[in-house]
Amino acid sequence: MKIILSAESTIDLSPELLTDYQIKTIPFTLLLGDEAKKDGEVLGEDLFAYTEKTGKLPKTSAINVQEYRDYFHKLLEEGDSILHFSLSSGITSATEHALQAAEEINKEGMKKVIVIDSLSLSTGIALQAIYARKLIDKGYPIEEIAEKVKARIPFDQTSFALESVETLYKGGRCSAVAKIAANILGLRPQIIMKEGKMISGKKFRGKMNKWTVDYTNATLEEFNNPDLEEVFITYSSADETVLEAVKKILEERGFKHIMITQAGGTICCHCGPHTLGVLYFNDGPHPLD
Repeated sequence: MKIILSAESTIDLSPELLTDYQIKTIPFTLLLGDEAKKDGEVLGEDLFAYTEKTGKLPKTSAINVQEYRDYFHKLLEEGDSILHFSLSSGITSATEHALQAAEEINKEGMKKVIVIDSLSLSTGIALQAIYARKLIDKGYPIEEIAEKVKARIPFDQTSFALESVETLYKGGRCSAVAKIAANILGLRPQIIMKEGKMISGKKFRGKMNKWTVDYTNATLEEFNNPDLEEVFITYSSADETVLEAVKKILEERGFKHIMITQAGGTICCHCGPHTLGVLYFNDGPHPLD
């Protein structure tokens, strides 16, 4: 039985990595004023330029039930079942829509669609999908794969730090008081995904080449039982020197496969420029057998 891996565009993988891991995606819609674009048609730089020019944030539109239904049906022309990873239900209605579409298709009785609420975002979702790919390649059935992935979700260390809270404030995810305090003190806040929602973590200071290093070291210290097989450095915008400095720390920690990816449009809409995250499973060595 052929299992197809799927996710929304918020998985933030490059076309090359999507091909390598055989993951299909369905895009969110981005709204720049009256103009609608699919995630992937515009880059983070385009969105930041739009905000700078207009003073307004682009908006995102969740994928609806019919869009998921059509997408799943099309994928099922290529395989017998789908394992779909959805953006955290704690921050989008898309997960509920995907679950509804899957339920309707499963009632037809011919094919199977399983939707996993990742309780994560960006390449935190990718970690789960990559683990699923390994299990598929080992020949596990889809139900067992889903259970094994769900067991690791609480250990999905997804966090990031931001140079500015301006975008979070404009998007309603940061209070005016917190914004003023952060600006006055020059704070670079850490945001952690916990139980599917974003919570505040540590605070850092300085220029990006300093606070990204401090954030990376603090994350490794707090979440200190990493599965060293894969780690992501995911950013909205950053100089190459910043990325290399973070990569060096991860290499010294012993990570084997360090992937550097740029966040897509949907994630960039909500985090703004100069955001960087380090993401990995925090459950130690995890052999497949």
